[in-house]
Amino acid sequence: MSEPLEREWRFYVTDMIGFAEKVVAYTDGLDQEKFVASGLNYDATVHNLILMGEAATHMPDHVCTFASVIDWRQIIGTRNRLIHGYLGINNDIVWDIIKNEVPVLIKQLYALKKAADENRIR
Repeated sequence: MSEPLEREWRFYVTDMIGFAEKVVAYTDGLDQEKFVASGLNYDATVHNLILMGEAATHMPDHVCTFASVIDWRQIIGTRNRLIHGYLGINNDIVWDIIKNEVPVLIKQLYALKKAADENRIR
């Protein structure tokens, strides 16, 4: 039986864009208080932040170097904190990430995807 092929890093970028766009959609029209009290939106948003971090762990070093404007370590660190600190999640930090960092990250990921599509990075 042959070994499974490693998933192409570009698919993880596309996944991260999708997860980030869900974060924005799930929090649209909410303030922090309503977000924290929302239950389903809160859980789905945190889940997608975790998935973004998991996808980021699959980025090869040359991609992280090429797209050094993206704070890969922070994305992965956020995932780790959300997974391992579920009883101590700081909602102020999560809200700041959602409102200030995720929209910027979406633009950065689209730029990385464009560079990959134009074969400026392999």
